[in-house]
Amino acid sequence: MEKNISRRNFLKIMGGGAVATAAVMVGCKSKTESKAVKEYQKQVEPPMGKMTYRTNPKNGDKVSILGYGMMRLPSKTENEADFDQEMINKQVDYAIEHGMNYFDTSPVYCQGKSEACTGIALSRHKREEYFVATKLSNFNPALQSHEASVQMYQNSMKELQVDYIDYYLLHAVGGSMAEFNKRYVDNGMMDFLMKEREAGRIRNLGFSFHGKQEVFDEVLALDDKYHWDFVQIELNYLDWNFANEISNNNVDASYLYDELQKKGIPAVIMEPLLGGRLNNLPQYLATELKQQDPERSVASWAFRYAGTPEGVLTVLSGMTYMEHLKDNLLTYCPLEPLSETEQRFLDHDVAERIVGLENIPCNDCKYCMPCPYGIDIPAIFVHYNKCKNDGTLPRQKMDDEYFKLRRKYLIGLDRAVPRMRQADHCIGCGQCEPHCPQSIKIPRELQKISKLVENLRQNKIPEE
Repeated sequence: MEKNISRRNFLKIMGGGAVATAAVMVGCKSKTESKAVKEYQKQVEPPMGKMTYRTNPKNGDKVSILGYGMMRLPSKTENEADFDQEMINKQVDYAIEHGMNYFDTSPVYCQGKSEACTGIALSRHKREEYFVATKLSNFNPALQSHEASVQMYQNSMKELQVDYIDYYLLHAVGGSMAEFNKRYVDNGMMDFLMKEREAGRIRNLGFSFHGKQEVFDEVLALDDKYHWDFVQIELNYLDWNFANEISNNNVDASYLYDELQKKGIPAVIMEPLLGGRLNNLPQYLATELKQQDPERSVASWAFRYAGTPEGVLTVLSGMTYMEHLKDNLLTYCPLEPLSETEQRFLDHDVAERIVGLENIPCNDCKYCMPCPYGIDIPAIFVHYNKCKNDGTLPRQKMDDEYFKLRRKYLIGLDRAVPRMRQADHCIGCGQCEPHCPQSIKIPRELQKISKLVENLRQNKIPEE
């Protein structure tokens, strides 16, 4: 056993395979168990030279199926803006060492610091070792003039420390064609960006999509004029068939992907985990996934789903911690595509039941932030969804279980979100709502949660 123990057998020995259990077992005196743990630790280290690559049909780029989304960078302290550049460098080094070569950022990510942090990390490597993607994120009307938009584009190159951008995107297209024209056409930016592509300073030009089907159809039809090189879409096993059911303003990923396939345009995938929602499943669903294959993490199912379609060029993941990076590398080094049986299992047995939970569809993207009144909107929604998934929301029954769950919810909320940043401080200004890719009625949802919390604090039976 000491020589030949497999990862699967180790998990059986450990009674379920939790990494936490493995860590505890390191302290045991049994030589067999100790060596088993060491062997397991060796095996969960991602292999070198096994990354799966996809070839961009437009230009022959060999792109790693796993892309690094530089949206959720590690911090040194509890202050999220205190970014840990040393750890960012370490994780980027590790990613490149294991075959990753696509890094996606934006001028607005990480409170405007993502491009600079990404540039520092990548500049320590040879330019031919990586593809860098960034965006024209001119959401603010004050930044939509030709001069301001050009300055944003040029500043991206400066922050990223490059003289060309491999993949450049029009950021978050989908609200309306009037908005699209104002941000990119009427100000002359599309003409400018096409000339930059001709000059080689932009290697690939595309757009990321969040919004209405009619806008997607109309912008995609402009391929005849603009010749889109790629399009970034949200794709996961919940959004494949149920995006429109969750929100009327969203489009099923199956439709988006099929339309791109018809035109031979490669898809870059965002939100394979829906901001972590498909990793933090209710325990009964997570257990079912583990029973299907004890060796795989819950997250790995979502990543395999997103990477299986052949028209997918790369799947982006915001990997804040090294363990996230390693787990995703294990999934994609190499990628084992889903079987038809596994795909049906996720599409129906899992996705349909998640839709039935009726959670707040927050992906923790933080596009709604910062709130002018200091409310931590994503953290409030994440805490609520977690309790709902775990079945720990207090119900309409004043018994011992209610008091236990009431205390747990309130203590958990205060730990996750400081009092001054909770839902009761929302004044309903609505500034956040237009920025939400999921079209959540944010003030309305905050009001509901505020009412729930107030009832719990006053020891009242909560309303359904």
